[in-house]
Amino acid sequence: MPAPVNLFKKALREDTGLLTGLWVALANPHSAEICAGAGFDWILIDAEHGPNDIPLIAAQLAAVTRHAAHPVVRLPVGEPWLIKQALDIGAQTLMIPMVETAEQATLLAKALRYPPFGIRGMGASLGRASNFGRIADYAETADDQVCLIGQIESRLGVENVDAIVATEGVDAILIGPADLSADMGYGGKAIVPEVMETVEMLIGKIKAAGKPAGIMTGDPEMIALARRAGVRFMANGTDTWLLANAAAAMAAQMRNPDVASKDGASSGSTGY
Repeated sequence: MPAPVNLFKKALREDTGLLTGLWVALANPHSAEICAGAGFDWILIDAEHGPNDIPLIAAQLAAVTRHAAHPVVRLPVGEPWLIKQALDIGAQTLMIPMVETAEQATLLAKALRYPPFGIRGMGASLGRASNFGRIADYAETADDQVCLIGQIESRLGVENVDAIVATEGVDAILIGPADLSADMGYGGKAIVPEVMETVEMLIGKIKAAGKPAGIMTGDPEMIALARRAGVRFMANGTDTWLLANAAAAMAAQMRNPDVASKDGASSGSTGY
């Protein structure tokens, strides 16, 4: 029996249209499962800025399995030992922040894959990835199903984009406009001409290399630019934003029931 097919990677390769996603940073299996069932093509379990660790990520991966949304895991750093743990618990698609050189990209690509191409250690039979040893051909077939998404979000990454996207084993690139704008001197404000031009240039270079380009942005102008330029996967929000905004909206409605009545707003529940 081979490793499970990575449907997210397959969809990127087959160009099935824009894949919509949601950042999941609450580090909770219940909220991850709710978000995975909302209709997105993928969710991003965030361990860079979300308070996640390996056991929490494993619990969320298990919680979302019955839904079609593919779980991408963003690690805080691209350390081979951490990549190995994330793969062994069942993650198939990993996103690594701040990829800045071809040498770094090569190490990441090798860390996701077994010898002879890579350096991943042989121990997946201890974890979910191989169904705890029940997938007999896991090690022989896993390399085809892992997916590496590198993030370009710095001036150095922009400078080296051609070499990064040409690296064997780098499957896709996600652009981080906020960090990129900060590194360019704009304090995280991405809606300025220089940053937007850089983002558009990056998308063009990534596409020209035959790799899928993605982006995370909630700004309407950047969303429009990214769609126009041809990104293949995109996230426009986070579970934390959704919860914070919905909670604030409900509180406002309860203080002003006339507004809630006119808008037809509802909590979605008839009682508990």
